[in-house]
Amino acid sequence: MKISLSWLQDYIYLPETAEQISGLLTGCGLEVENIEKTQRIPGGLEGLVVGQVLTCTQHPNAERLSLTTVDVGAAEPLHIVCGAPNVAAGQKVIIALIGATLYPKEGDPFKIKKSKIRGELSEGMICAEDEIGLGESHAGIMVLDTPLPNGTPASKYFNLQDEIVFEIGLTPNRADAASHYGTARDLKALLNRQAKLPDVASVIGNSSGKGVGITIEDAAGCPRYAGVSISGVTVGASPEWLQERLRSIGVGPVNNVVDVTNYVLHSIGHPLHAFDRSKIKGDQIIVKYMPEGTAFTTLDKTERKLKAHNLMICDAEEPLAIAGVFGGLDSGISAATSEIFIESAYFNPVTVRKSSQSLGIKTDSSFRFERGADPDMPVIALKLAAKLITEIAGGEISSAFNDVYPEPITPAVIKADYNKLTRLIGKDLSQETINQILGSLDIQVVPEETFGHDGFAETFTATVPPFRVDVTRPADLAEEVMRIYGFNNIDINETLGSAFLAEFPETDTEAIRNKIGDMLSAKGFSEIINNSLTNANFAGLSQTLNPEQNVLILNRLSEDLGAMRQTLLFGALQTMLHNINRKRDTLNLFEFGKTYRKADGKYSESNRLALFITGSKQAENWQRKPEKTDYFVLAEAVQVLLQKLGFTNFSAEKADNDLFEYAQNLVMNKRAIVTIGLVSQRITKAFEIKQPVFFADIDWDYLMKKYNPSLKYSEISRFPEVRRDLSLVLDKKVSFAEIEKLARQTEKKLLRDLNVFDVFEGPQIGADKKSYSVSFILQDNSQTLTDTITGSIMQRLQDAFERELGAVVRK
Repeated sequence: MKISLSWLQDYIYLPETAEQISGLLTGCGLEVENIEKTQRIPGGLEGLVVGQVLTCTQHPNAERLSLTTVDVGAAEPLHIVCGAPNVAAGQKVIIALIGATLYPKEGDPFKIKKSKIRGELSEGMICAEDEIGLGESHAGIMVLDTPLPNGTPASKYFNLQDEIVFEIGLTPNRADAASHYGTARDLKALLNRQAKLPDVASVIGNSSGKGVGITIEDAAGCPRYAGVSISGVTVGASPEWLQERLRSIGVGPVNNVVDVTNYVLHSIGHPLHAFDRSKIKGDQIIVKYMPEGTAFTTLDKTERKLKAHNLMICDAEEPLAIAGVFGGLDSGISAATSEIFIESAYFNPVTVRKSSQSLGIKTDSSFRFERGADPDMPVIALKLAAKLITEIAGGEISSAFNDVYPEPITPAVIKADYNKLTRLIGKDLSQETINQILGSLDIQVVPEETFGHDGFAETFTATVPPFRVDVTRPADLAEEVMRIYGFNNIDINETLGSAFLAEFPETDTEAIRNKIGDMLSAKGFSEIINNSLTNANFAGLSQTLNPEQNVLILNRLSEDLGAMRQTLLFGALQTMLHNINRKRDTLNLFEFGKTYRKADGKYSESNRLALFITGSKQAENWQRKPEKTDYFVLAEAVQVLLQKLGFTNFSAEKADNDLFEYAQNLVMNKRAIVTIGLVSQRITKAFEIKQPVFFADIDWDYLMKKYNPSLKYSEISRFPEVRRDLSLVLDKKVSFAEIEKLARQTEKKLLRDLNVFDVFEGPQIGADKKSYSVSFILQDNSQTLTDTITGSIMQRLQDAFERELGAVVRK
């Protein structure tokens, strides 16, 4: 959600800086993710000042040019050659000084330089409005009527300021804050100031005019529906101020009627819809359901088949709009529209959510209705829209404000205990402070006549306005107090304790997780935390994952967050793409998280640890060129991690998993504890990632189950190790893991370690062959190994390799 600072200041006085406001909003739960600063006019009129033409004479060498001297507040006037026909002595004008860059409405920007024009010195430029991006006219220079002194920056004359826009990560429960006025309400509580709605008291309807009749057939789906007619409207482009307001928050202008409905939506948070009244048959609006499969064409020119549960806005003959979601093509506003009917309603959130999801339509309107709009706002929004439309598009209100509200929605009432509230808060706040904070949030507090020993009321009743759909219980009241009082202002008690119902397990998994996180951070990995909700379609990218095993969200807010994740991979790929698009293409990441599946009607979740690497092995520097990271970098990190946890007795096997181009399983007790490999190019391509990504998926639950916190020490052997090497020629399909497994089965007592230190392939040994040079470390803790013993061991190993693997030992 984007909030414009200048727009926000229409509703509350804010002398604070953008950074201070950002901190206040973030502290109260409206997290500001970004602050954008944009210029209403390119260049911000930098280098342009107000000046006065002192003299104006004919150019001696050009009939259409004038020689002027201009006072710009400097010690000496400037000499400027001007080609405008309307330039004259005594005028106040806009001057572009030498060095200023102009951004005209048409053409490329250009810089003002000191020059000679037809032999005469020119030290600047007297500007027309199109030359500085303020308008379209090029009939002549701009002539100002202002008492401002010469030399005043042009940006001050035009009251031109940078537009500051806050990008807020709005949580689903805060539908009340999804507007500029809604945001102002929180700032009102934080700053103890007044926040005012637009004044619409003077907007009255025409009781003698004929209006559109309204019938609600389903009051549960549509508790309130209001409307008004406006005639004599001229549909066209909106004024510049309105277009700028909408553009500042990323909304494109359409026409003056539609722009007003969007402006009201983002101003006070209530969606509206405008119909061409001439298209409303029978002058009747009927809110009802249509038969299953009814065809309906929406404003985006897409024909949709309606579901039986899609609540519709209809006229006497056919549907006109999907209630709370999207309008219809035939009844929309066009250039020929002269009479309109504006709808302002309150729809049941569940009804709108079902329609939005079943039809696959997400709009600004459905976003607010399905989270819970304010049922007290429809008439206010309607009057504000009518006022603006008549001012901008002409016409007059031609009917009464028809408001059908059969069963008014009453505020929620919560009974709470002051003492319990302060325990939840974690600080002993006074009743006065609690009452003041809740009151500043428009929550009415009435202490009850149940007084404690100290003479203060112990309980109270809170009446919550309907727009706060997320405040329903005492714990919610505690949260409201905390976010306005300030979470940072609540001290951590030195005797802080925690009650629990069951004993903690012997293994402190959180401590182990922190230890592993510290280790990975020390190795250059960064921790990420991704949403457990993901796109259900991701499971279809791999046969290893089964879309039928998706745990689907019944009341999902969007298709992108429609299922619980089956793997940590896809969230990490989205994180990587975000960073790669911002020129951070070398990434070492790790994530602890849960995955979820449904099988045979049963739901399961498991804790996983995932490691991801992509890009270069190390940062570029003057000593060495950057090298691309590879499988072995990640494999080494995984082995160090397992050793840190005390797991050393595992083997490697080839993994059959189409999430990867190639992969290995690290197996312990016949169970794969880690799968590590190169992510399939088919999957990285689906995420628009063009560089290799390596991924390790670790079964954290199993590791914690088998983790043994007790340390085992053994005496360092007094007897030396012995190294022996073998060079084995094998079929290409034989892996080193098979060599290692066979070696440890053949010599279980004295073989301490083995390692491949060279691999060779070439025509010298055969097209389907490869050569492994393997070192074997032998050691006996009770005696020094003799040549006889080591020779016997190596012979047994050689025989086993030749017999089981078809190896040929190179001499």
